[in-house]
Amino acid sequence: MSFAAGDTEFRNRFWIIGAAYGVGFFLYVIDHVYVAFALAHRILGPGVSEDSSQFGHAVRAIFAFGTLLVFLAAFVRSWATAYLHANVVHDADLHSERLLADGPYRHLRNPLYLGNILMAVGIGFLASRIGFVVIVVVNILIVLRLIAREESGLLASQGESYRRYYAAVPSLLPSICARVPAGTGQPNWSDGFFGESFVWGFAFGMLAFTITLKVGYYWICMGVGFAIYFLQSYLRSRDKAKA
Repeated sequence: MSFAAGDTEFRNRFWIIGAAYGVGFFLYVIDHVYVAFALAHRILGPGVSEDSSQFGHAVRAIFAFGTLLVFLAAFVRSWATAYLHANVVHDADLHSERLLADGPYRHLRNPLYLGNILMAVGIGFLASRIGFVVIVVVNILIVLRLIAREESGLLASQGESYRRYYAAVPSLLPSICARVPAGTGQPNWSDGFFGESFVWGFAFGMLAFTITLKVGYYWICMGVGFAIYFLQSYLRSRDKAKA
């Protein structure tokens, strides 16, 4: 039995990933201890009260680290989308008709999915202990299945050229030095940043929450990001239907 994601899973990957986050946060009904609080207790020791300023600073530092990871995820995904283009990245169909080896793809084969993992860890700090584990582990499993699906398609369509690229460039752990020569592709940065607007919404939401500790600001930023994303998704679908 193949480990790669099937057609239905690939086409609905956005909603499946979203469901993983939903389940992870819902698990607070079982585990009432936030993972950030648990980590702060582990770092400071059991003698420090949750009401102390020291404990509060530790929790904020953990949230700040999570915020940094989500901003890094947003940048990495935007960089990758700027080269691959949003209409390909967010299309429900698998695109394996060409091999891209420019921009971040010179350093790792799957920068978009690395962004997914970074985002899962960063946002996971808002969940409970069990929720954090579920969000991170399930997202990693989904990413590995999607990678297997995409790479099997590229191997079938690109043959030996993809085998050479596969052998030279790591999958998810980026190489500091580029592993393949630069191609002729040019980034479309506006497409990259707007195409990943929902991830930037998460990032700025995490930043607002870390500063204020008011979850409402997080939901506002996330809502704006998703509104832009769904508007773009509608426009892309309309243009695709016309084409």
